[in-house]
Amino acid sequence: MTIELRHLRAFLAIADEGNVTRAAARLHLSQPALSRTLRQLEDHLGVRLVDRSTHHLGLTREGHTFRDKAAAALAAVDTALDPGGTRGWPLRLGHTWAALGDHTVALLRRWDETWPGTPLELLRIDDRTAGLSQGKVDAALLRGAVTCAGLRTELLVTERRVVVMAADSPLVALPDVTLADLAAHPIALNTVSGTTSMELWPSGARPVTTLEVSNTDEWLIAVAAGRAVGVSTSATPSNYAHPSLVYRPLVDAPPVPVVLAWREGPGHPSVPDLLALARQVLAAGDA
Repeated sequence: MTIELRHLRAFLAIADEGNVTRAAARLHLSQPALSRTLRQLEDHLGVRLVDRSTHHLGLTREGHTFRDKAAAALAAVDTALDPGGTRGWPLRLGHTWAALGDHTVALLRRWDETWPGTPLELLRIDDRTAGLSQGKVDAALLRGAVTCAGLRTELLVTERRVVVMAADSPLVALPDVTLADLAAHPIALNTVSGTTSMELWPSGARPVTTLEVSNTDEWLIAVAAGRAVGVSTSATPSNYAHPSLVYRPLVDAPPVPVVLAWREGPGHPSVPDLLALARQVLAAGDA
């Protein structure tokens, strides 16, 4: 049979709700009709997408993989059918924090001057790929290793790591900080979009206490309140300057790569222009 957009919407509703009854109500369908639509999609793909063995439906491994693909496909269709899109095709650039650091404003200004007919929309999305794998953006500025399948990346620059601490932290007295200096302090970890994990420290010398948060705002508040110290990159001080925060170089940790990422296959035609301009802006800033 032919798979239609309704099959994708049905699967995503079930994935979001974790319950066929609630998903059916959300889509204004009967429960049997929604279940039948899901089975048709699974039969077409030849895999089970949803684990029906528990009351709260969960996705199978294949279901988690397909969820991103389905979301990206629907987002592409919605973008193509947007009535306002015929007057110009915006290029959506995602980021999780700091964008291109000190070079962000220059990038936006240069883009507006060079490509005035294609709006560049900068979107902060608290997600491992800044919304890229779900089709919410056309390209993304990402830090650290990018492991999501189906994405292409190009290295733009590397950034030094810095320690972020409250203004009254005893670490403020140190001009430079080492990983060993941090081992006795709680470490704030942004588990969604951060670049720091316990793997940064040598085995056997890792901090004992961590404080997990899910976005940059929560991370900054925890650090400013003195509940933990954080490790970030050199892009953070200028983007998140605050009297309650102090930054110090972390001298014995590897730098963090910053990449431009986009999905494999057909995409926004201006992504290559964005990549070229980002490199020009970074080169001019280093000159």
